[in-house]
Amino acid sequence: MADKQSTKPPSGTRDFLPGDVRRREYVIDVVRRVYERYGFEPLETPAFENIDTLLGKYGEEGNKLIFKILKRGEHEGTGEADLALRYDLTVPLARVVAQYQNELPKFFKRYQIQPVWRADRPARGRFREFYQCDIDSMGSTSPIVDVEILSAVSEVLVTLGFDDFTIRLNHRQLLAALLESVGVSAAGQSDTLVALDKLDKTGPDAVIKDLESRGFDHEKASRCVNMFASDAIRTTTRLPSPSVFAAANMSQLSRLHQDVPEASSILDEVQAILDMSADTQAAGHVLLSRSLARGLSYYTGAIMEVGVEGIGSLGGGGRYDNLIGMFLGRDVPACGFSLGLERIIVVMTERNMFKDALSLGSADVLVTMWPDADDAIRRDALALASELRAVDLRVDVYPEPDKLGKQLRYASDRDVQFAVIVGGDERAKKAVTIKDLVASSQETVARESAPQFIRERVDAGQRTKNPEP
Repeated sequence: MADKQSTKPPSGTRDFLPGDVRRREYVIDVVRRVYERYGFEPLETPAFENIDTLLGKYGEEGNKLIFKILKRGEHEGTGEADLALRYDLTVPLARVVAQYQNELPKFFKRYQIQPVWRADRPARGRFREFYQCDIDSMGSTSPIVDVEILSAVSEVLVTLGFDDFTIRLNHRQLLAALLESVGVSAAGQSDTLVALDKLDKTGPDAVIKDLESRGFDHEKASRCVNMFASDAIRTTTRLPSPSVFAAANMSQLSRLHQDVPEASSILDEVQAILDMSADTQAAGHVLLSRSLARGLSYYTGAIMEVGVEGIGSLGGGGRYDNLIGMFLGRDVPACGFSLGLERIIVVMTERNMFKDALSLGSADVLVTMWPDADDAIRRDALALASELRAVDLRVDVYPEPDKLGKQLRYASDRDVQFAVIVGGDERAKKAVTIKDLVASSQETVARESAPQFIRERVDAGQRTKNPEP
């Protein structure tokens, strides 16, 4: 007998059972509705790209995490790759903008919710296959673009029930000026930012060792880490007041003016983003953070990351005014943000944040039949199921001649609220018996009234669980 094969999915990937899918669809629906309220349009791109499209866009570490697809046919076995799975949604977007430049509006705003793949080490909330929920705006250098993105991301999280998140804000050119002030040359800044991006994850000592492995002496590595290791404020279980946020931002700006006085225009840009955010959904959530680095090499301006204390990052983004130029031959200003669907769902599940509606079963109604049902009753049950579906009810039909108690237990186990009983007596009276399995009650109603009767009670239950604000 052959050995039993493993049924586990590949490491870093998961199967999604019905309850998992409902939670995902709920979050995706919230994200989509908020993004569309801000004028973003949907876009989809292929799961894989030409490998040259992806290589060289994410820095040295990013290149190592790209899932390569080996050449096929006569090239099979050479170990060479010509395609690769999507690493993110931003580089494919840049390719699309270059490809369809004459078909897109002057200010192109798109959202994209699709999976990406990274050959990373799996960890809590970190997978090799995961979904990103991106928004990007192209065509304008105005800080209004950055602020609108911050506002949209904040509205998504507030709608989902988060009230303790912070969006850290920094600027890539400000980082460059700070690094230069501690003696890091322009050529070494990219690697330095990759190391500094791990400060929150690994701590100062580990980053110092990382910088030393990249050629820094201990003193220079320590100066660099000390420059970036402290933020003005960290959130706990509750957000500080907007006035505390404002004071923290002013304190950081003042310190940055002292450390890099030559970067006044950059600081003015950061100040404008902070000031305008105070009048949007992002108010009280955006905090200037000199320690925020974000290691991707294509960022050119403002960078952002949203997180929850004790949980970590839920997403990030920034301005990348040069990336599209790699494909187009001329630069196009662009700014974007990516929310990590998996991290959000993990946190919401752990915090029991999903609404009661998500606990509903796979159907609103189960149509049952007496065990001795003949063909006429079976056909009548199927016709009734069609009538119930016509009023937008989710309907299942029990397919086998089991005892009625067993059918009702099946419905109860699947969190189906209503069971409709079709039997000979009901047919003779042109009626059906409707059992409410939650309220433990039943009523006999006219057959023609059954669809609207159940529809009204389902609607009433949904209003009770999800009252209007």
